[in-house]
Amino acid sequence: MARLLADLTPLRVSPAYRRLWIGNSLSAVGTQLTLVAVSLEVFHLTGSSLAVGMLGAFALVPLVVAGLYGGAVADHVDRRKLALASSAVLWLTAVLIAAQAWLGLESVGVLYVLVAIHSGASGINQPTRGAIIPALVGLKLLPAANALNMMTFSVAMMVGPLFAGVLVAQVGYAWTYSVDVVTFLAALYAVWRLPSLPPQRLDGAGSAGSAGARRRVGWGSVVEGFRFLGSRPNLRMTFIADIVAMATAFPRALLPAIGAVVLGGGEAAVGILLAAMALGAFLTGLFSGPLTRIVRHGAAVYWAIVAWGLSVAGFGVVVSLAARAGASGGESQHYLWAAAAFLALAGCADSISSVFRNTILQSATPDHLRGRLQGVFIVVVAGGPRVGEMLTGGAAELLTEPVTLMAGGVLCVLGVSALMRWQPGFLKYDSRHPVP
Repeated sequence: MARLLADLTPLRVSPAYRRLWIGNSLSAVGTQLTLVAVSLEVFHLTGSSLAVGMLGAFALVPLVVAGLYGGAVADHVDRRKLALASSAVLWLTAVLIAAQAWLGLESVGVLYVLVAIHSGASGINQPTRGAIIPALVGLKLLPAANALNMMTFSVAMMVGPLFAGVLVAQVGYAWTYSVDVVTFLAALYAVWRLPSLPPQRLDGAGSAGSAGARRRVGWGSVVEGFRFLGSRPNLRMTFIADIVAMATAFPRALLPAIGAVVLGGGEAAVGILLAAMALGAFLTGLFSGPLTRIVRHGAAVYWAIVAWGLSVAGFGVVVSLAARAGASGGESQHYLWAAAAFLALAGCADSISSVFRNTILQSATPDHLRGRLQGVFIVVVAGGPRVGEMLTGGAAELLTEPVTLMAGGVLCVLGVSALMRWQPGFLKYDSRHPVP
């Protein structure tokens, strides 16, 4: 049984990683509390779903810009200092969000600006932390460390929204935001305790080392990262495969209509469906022991994305059956739990894909480029689902939700299989000999 559970070796052997993981675990829940509570407050102030949706626009643009540029900065400065500075901005933004609630400003514009600042700081903080992990645990323990990180994220995605609704209803927005202010201090402390992590520079021969002239940070550094990515097929495939999976078969935009109309469960049904995906990711992290013994990481990514597509298609089949039956009452509950089961499988598959894609990226990228590639990873992870929401939402207007889900799942499987035929070397990627 112990071989099935998450490998805790990174927590045992690296005190710095242990502090960072505990800090992230606490702060991630608080961050989710704030993100959900902000959307609830915006809707409370405006009564407009469009106004709530604009939060995504204000968050996405700074995340993309800061993610790409911040990754370049992380390759040129002490990563501890950059992580500490961006974490401080995140904490101060949480303080300001709480302050506006305590002062009763009730300004949607202020919330938009603060969300944009928070997202921009996150765009710098996330790739910097991603680039730090290999230095704390070593390449061999990266799969275990990434599985533990994924478990933390999935728990936050389950617990955060649930607690946010309860706290807002019971104690109001100000106290809810204040929880984030307090819990984020743990993450701030963990980053402060990190050792110095100065950048590796290229020597005259083009290899990484401590010597060499310092290069200026700029968009030229970002372009350099993209050029490296474009010439490294295995690294490139980790991004393209995920974009195909998210663009063709990301179901989140369809869940409100499915939960409220097709399954007849209203907001509670939508909550169950969302929680099911997070539960699948959490269980993957909890029972991630076998993942750490897999060395064919490219093949693992491929089969995980195939499983994602088939799970989404299966979800579509259940929704189609429910729509045809016009299920109500107890019968609708059967369809709801069947739908939730497929989404849990989808969450599990997506989590496995993320663990191995991130591990390939961290282990096969030279340290002096790791921040930039982590920045691209953050942008793809954040932007891919947004593209998927737009495409599946538009397709559902023409094809209905069940058909969109089934067609999207099939297209996902066909698309990622076509990618493997185009780049068959990715299936042979071996973590013991990481080749970018």
